[in-house]
Amino acid sequence: MQHRVSRSVVGLVLGMSAVLAVTATPAAAADFPAADSDYHTYPEMVDEIQAAQAAYPEIVAISSIGKSYKGRDLWVAKVSDNVADDENEPEVLFDSLHHAREHLSLEQTLAILRWLTEGYGSDEQVTRIVNTREVWIVFAVNPDGAQYDLTGSPYRAWRKNRQPNAGSSAVGTDLNRNYGYRFACCGGSSGQRSSSTYRGPRAFSTPEASAMRDFMASRRIGGRQQIRTAITFHTAGEEILWPYGYTKADIPKDMTADDHAALVALGRKMAAANGYRAMQSSSLYVTDGDEIDWAYGREGIFMYTFELYPSHRKVSSTARFYPPDEVIGPQTERNREAILLLIEAAGCRYRLSGT
Repeated sequence: MQHRVSRSVVGLVLGMSAVLAVTATPAAAADFPAADSDYHTYPEMVDEIQAAQAAYPEIVAISSIGKSYKGRDLWVAKVSDNVADDENEPEVLFDSLHHAREHLSLEQTLAILRWLTEGYGSDEQVTRIVNTREVWIVFAVNPDGAQYDLTGSPYRAWRKNRQPNAGSSAVGTDLNRNYGYRFACCGGSSGQRSSSTYRGPRAFSTPEASAMRDFMASRRIGGRQQIRTAITFHTAGEEILWPYGYTKADIPKDMTADDHAALVALGRKMAAANGYRAMQSSSLYVTDGDEIDWAYGREGIFMYTFELYPSHRKVSSTARFYPPDEVIGPQTERNREAILLLIEAAGCRYRLSGT
């Protein structure tokens, strides 16, 4: 069963006068069925990250990078020693829940927060990481869609955000096709508003993708991007993907040979740790306007997609997005070594490739 911050700590935080305000959820019930109750709803997620900040104020600071279409905060946690200071340390970014139905991705980012807080001072590797890195975790890029997905019977298999589309009854944009790098270039997204991969009328037409863009840009200090490595968590497939998604060329004109060698070496090293398949993103299928292409192509961040449990070969197309909550603990823990490896690699991204 998944480990959580204790209810007593959560209750203490909610009673504090300084507790952060949380945007109210819709009136309609939005919750996981009883059989999957270890998954976190958006309010439960907020409770947990606030509790972590209260329990570990010396290393955790939470804030909002923006708001969703429906006004929910997009929460980020910074984890580092001297957390109030912007130190000259390599930075790492994790995010999850771009796609509403991919709830296991949120459990992975919450697990990272627990590893770094609970292990600080007792686990040698974790302590070294917290003392020498600044780790950013954006837990729910698409909170509106995630909550809406929970109003079905029991789920809606929803993917997009909840932003209306002008002139259409179809709702939502695929946030992971709404980024501005090679937007709509290459057949890797849809211009049909009813499509699950609808890219939106223009790049960054959604507040959620815009908030992620602006956050990454905010980490350029003195013209240099401080975020060195990153992972965006999705489901499913048990795959690790590196840029680019927009082209099948191994080394296109907008990627150096040294970067390609380093991306491949780190991707394969992480896959050796968790048993996933490692490949270029477009080897799975072509995507344009996705986050990892933006992060690398525009910001120079070595960003990977982790497609979490289960493998496509194991379950049906719909069931793969709703694994039972019994898998949360073992499947998030499965990725611990790979994730800590990526955090360590932020100090020297080219070490594994020797370039």
